[in-house]
Amino acid sequence: MAALGAVVKKVWSVRRFVVLLGAPLALVPVLLSLPPKEGRCLYVILLMALYWCTEALPLAVTALLPIVLFPFLGILPSNKVCPQYFLDTNFLFLSGLIMASAIEEWNLHRRIALRVLMLVGVQPARLILGMMLTTSFLSMWLSNTASTAMMLPIANAILKSLFGEKDTSKDMNRENEENQAALAFLCTVAFCRPSLRASLQQNKLYTVPTEMQFLASTEDKDLTEEKEVASDALSDLKKEEEYRTNIWKGFLISIPYAASIGGTATLTGTAPNLILLGQLKSYFPECDVVNFGSWFMFAFPLMLIFLLLGWLWISILYGGINLRGWRTKKSNIRVDAEARAREVIKEDYQKLGPTKFAEQAIFFFFCMFAIMLFSRDPKFIPGWASFFAPGFISDAVTGITIVIILFFFPSQKPSFRWWFDLKAPNTETQPLLTWRKAQETVPWNIILLLGGGFAMAKGCEESGLSVWIGGRLHPLEGVPPPVAVILITIVIALFTEFASNTATIIIFLPVLAELAIRLKVNPLYLMIPGTIGCSYAFMLPVSTPPNSIAFSSGHLMVKDMARTGLLMNLMGVLLLSLAMNTWAKSIFQLGTFPAWANIHAENATSLVTAVENVTLSALNKI
Repeated sequence: MAALGAVVKKVWSVRRFVVLLGAPLALVPVLLSLPPKEGRCLYVILLMALYWCTEALPLAVTALLPIVLFPFLGILPSNKVCPQYFLDTNFLFLSGLIMASAIEEWNLHRRIALRVLMLVGVQPARLILGMMLTTSFLSMWLSNTASTAMMLPIANAILKSLFGEKDTSKDMNRENEENQAALAFLCTVAFCRPSLRASLQQNKLYTVPTEMQFLASTEDKDLTEEKEVASDALSDLKKEEEYRTNIWKGFLISIPYAASIGGTATLTGTAPNLILLGQLKSYFPECDVVNFGSWFMFAFPLMLIFLLLGWLWISILYGGINLRGWRTKKSNIRVDAEARAREVIKEDYQKLGPTKFAEQAIFFFFCMFAIMLFSRDPKFIPGWASFFAPGFISDAVTGITIVIILFFFPSQKPSFRWWFDLKAPNTETQPLLTWRKAQETVPWNIILLLGGGFAMAKGCEESGLSVWIGGRLHPLEGVPPPVAVILITIVIALFTEFASNTATIIIFLPVLAELAIRLKVNPLYLMIPGTIGCSYAFMLPVSTPPNSIAFSSGHLMVKDMARTGLLMNLMGVLLLSLAMNTWAKSIFQLGTFPAWANIHAENATSLVTAVENVTLSALNKI
């Protein structure tokens, strides 16, 4: 493994150097084959897309390229590029990240997770459901990576209590070899994608031993007893061992999947959702139908349905639900194991101690955060923002207002006697969240990544590149819109299996916006499926950091994720198509071509005419 890692690292160093220097030269023909301004903008976008997909530069550093290249190439002045990095959408995302830091600081997420597991029970299918519900709920507010990293140690502790007895399998060496090969694969991929390697190292989950090593921790007297077991008992034990291995895999594979699904339910749950909001404001400034409340009403039911079907699929595939023998009586081994698991969960919950004042305060502000965002402008009734001047209050204002309170609200219950006791010590009270903690835990690079996407969208709009792309989409004008939704979701879901979700949606959204204009359908009808499709990456360990973290534990193999993720991807595509053609139509008014999109189309038509006139005049001179 070490030798393989060293070789891969050297190869990747050479590859990165080649990509960094070769890509700008290889893309020069793009500058010559298009109109000047559009060609220069497409050159920058393709260069950034190549750097994002290969991660030759850190993602956040690549996102800074428009600040340098747009002014130098005459695409946009710097005073129009730089403000894109701090739009109100960025501050909405920042407020969610700071709230997540406060929740993690006081272990509120762990208390919620253990409490849910105590309620659902310790039968394998119920525990998988509890894991998925908890992870998806946390992922709505925390990052997908943080949710996965928090839940995996809890899952490992429960699984060790369930299946940490003995190992009677004869295929232990083969399983270990397969897991070592799988880890070698992930090592290779991680060096090719530095962001995945950083996630693995940060969460320190790549050194967890395999489940067969847990089960192999037996004493010599167990080996003596095994030799005396009858052949039929050995057969039963072998089936029990296979059952244990499958349940273990089902537990661990459900966590990253639930994190990816849960992140789609809120605007702040994952970066692609906010990129959609930001690019809508750039392309269609008059569009006001997408906010935290309307998105939640659309995406939350979709998340619940997908989560339930995903749980059924994983439970059936890995033996959590036995369709044939659901009436059979459980063995004493399983009864004892479930009792131990129940004790482990209770013990971990008791270690947290009684609920602290800080946890209660964080939970209160968290609820206020969600309620105020949802009720600001829910569309079906007037929200509280209607009491203020129209257009002045956004979701960013709401989120930042709540998180500012966290920096001065006391973490200990204030005593009113202090004001009247002259001898009381004048000690400073620690707030719920300190700025130092926020600096350490908030992933500031995501803010720059969002800004890079917004700057790219602004460059496409101002240079006329988006219009030029729309003019090349004539062959797709005859495609029925429902079919287009399915095709778009499939293409983006496959693309994001190998590339960053954020980079994928930044690249595809301008194309989808212009395609919608060509098809004369509401742009949201194509842009929303593209955005959510970015999160439906389940087939490979390299698809998302949560997948990589779960895979690096050593319990899963590539074939496990491929066979499970294939049907998950198909279910996601079909459910998303169903949602877009049913309840989403009433929430986002998808049945009509909106006026805000019509204005953009009229501007695009005039711009196309201007581009054609410039091109013809240039040809006449030649």
